[in-house]
Amino acid sequence: MQTRTLGHTDITVVPLMLGGNVFGWTIDEAASFEVLDAFVARGLNFIDTADVYSRWVPGNQGGESETILGKWFKARGTREKIVLATKVGMDLGDRKEGLKAKYIVEAVEASLKRLQTDHIDLYQSHKDDESTPLDETLEAYQKLIAEGKVRAIGASNYTGARLREALRVSKDKGLPSYETLQPEYNLYDRKGYETDLEPVAEEFGLGVVPYFSLASGFLTGKYKTREDAKGAKRESRVDKYFDARGEKILRALGEVAEETGAKEASVALAWLLARPSITAPIASATSPGQLEALAAAVELTLDAAAVKKLDEASAY
Repeated sequence: MQTRTLGHTDITVVPLMLGGNVFGWTIDEAASFEVLDAFVARGLNFIDTADVYSRWVPGNQGGESETILGKWFKARGTREKIVLATKVGMDLGDRKEGLKAKYIVEAVEASLKRLQTDHIDLYQSHKDDESTPLDETLEAYQKLIAEGKVRAIGASNYTGARLREALRVSKDKGLPSYETLQPEYNLYDRKGYETDLEPVAEEFGLGVVPYFSLASGFLTGKYKTREDAKGAKRESRVDKYFDARGEKILRALGEVAEETGAKEASVALAWLLARPSITAPIASATSPGQLEALAAAVELTLDAAAVKKLDEASAY
């Protein structure tokens, strides 16, 4: 199975990142364990979560996803098989938010406890915090790396300009650099990444791990029409994709899936993996069956004609 490295690190991953946002949200602990077991059985090794997952669920406080992962690590003894990524910075209530040094040092300890581990492989700034000097944030990460609690750092939800500035500060002050970028990017949502962020990622050799890789399920083949999405948990997110361009993308996706014998989800992820700047797309699964289509993308290589068809259908 193919592997790639994260930015300039020696961290090797199979190029599919399992999204942990569903753990403790759309699936409970038992179902999460089933997905995680199937994930490892397929030879995959890269998992993404965040301390805020899944605070938006009534009755949750945040940390539910990390807690489930921690229990799974302990029950299965799988921690050393996994490249573990989590994030800090989103609002957890009680003034727990942002990227100030004092808060990062506190937040990482809470994450480590929930995850039942002594280190995080990739610790990511979940969103930019313009109220905190970039060097303050990076100095906090430097401390965590020196202590062995974090191996590498990444950025999510930054603009190209702010990401470039953070990388400049790292170089000028001898501080750790962001090795990865986590942007929104998929066949439909292309323009923001390709015009603003990709040039920075390529210039600095960042690993790119895009979220919403399947456009909240729109690109899985599950929804052929707007009516198909009625009543779905993600109806409000999926609805915006059902315009003329979105329907054109679905037709092309269906054609390539038929030509290759692969699922639409596999094709959508393989299109991302065919782009040189992409390291590993993030996708979530709520059952072992869904995971199969995601895992298949790692071994699916689209030919030039298929890539061109999808490029043209999704042109902006």
